[in-house]
Amino acid sequence: MSVILVLIDHAGGKLCRTSLELLTLARSLGEPTAVFLGPGYDSAQSELAGYGAAAVYVDEQPEFTEYAVVPKVDALAQVAASTAPAAVLIPSSAEGKEIAARLAVRQGWGLIADALDVRLADARLEATQSVFGGTHSVASSVTVGTPIVTVKPGAITAEPAPSQPAEHRIDTTFTDHARAVRVIERSPRTVSGRPDLAEAKIIISGGRGTGGDFSPIEALADVLEAGVGASRAAVDAGWYPHSQQIGQTGKTVSPLLYLACGISGAIQHRAGMQTSKTIVAVNKDPEAPIFDIADFGVVGDLFTIVPKLTDAIQQRRATG
Repeated sequence: MSVILVLIDHAGGKLCRTSLELLTLARSLGEPTAVFLGPGYDSAQSELAGYGAAAVYVDEQPEFTEYAVVPKVDALAQVAASTAPAAVLIPSSAEGKEIAARLAVRQGWGLIADALDVRLADARLEATQSVFGGTHSVASSVTVGTPIVTVKPGAITAEPAPSQPAEHRIDTTFTDHARAVRVIERSPRTVSGRPDLAEAKIIISGGRGTGGDFSPIEALADVLEAGVGASRAAVDAGWYPHSQQIGQTGKTVSPLLYLACGISGAIQHRAGMQTSKTIVAVNKDPEAPIFDIADFGVVGDLFTIVPKLTDAIQQRRATG
């Protein structure tokens, strides 16, 4: 089978959900081959095997955490030279897209960014992308070299498939540019206890209709163990942190359930969330564009509806 390289996104060995999604996707395309860079492999080993990695290339040199981006590009290029992959899959995060772009330029390969799906069509790799602010979907394939594809978080459902991967310890030779940008400080972000938007299976978002009061949004999110997002209007008004903005100029998400509260559904916001599996909208305006893409819609005041929904869920759980 053709080798499909998967760059593993992790924090000290704790795998991000996107890595498991890409391993699941890679199994449908060929032989999933994980590339694990940086410390923590012992912590990740069993989970990589549990999600079907046929082989794992491991390099735990400190350069991968001490310097920005380029060391990972060096490692991917060298693993690709020895494995001749049919494709390289990379998470569609800010770092992932920079790695993908640098690798594409260095290798002279084609790049497809923010894919929603990847499949084999007539013996070549074909990806689905959302374009023009999410109003159209296109099928794309590269015409030069090995396809490099960044895949949106949540686009693929991670499914376990136990395996016994072959382990290859490598020692990357770094280029002169690898140590050009050093990471001088890391600080943990403020922990809210809620899942990160990229990892969340459920997201509750608020917009201009909240008037700056996100308390009912947060209360519902806590009951559902959901992430909390915000529209650009809410973020620009200073009502919620920029890190939680969803949309064309914010984060792109694809949770199993997306609940939009007081969000009109401007095209910029829709571009960041309309690939969610199920979309529910609550808005006082029956003509709000968000209803055009919602699977379920409620016309009404979010300050009445959302608390009632929260209470109903709590009561249902209390009665078993």
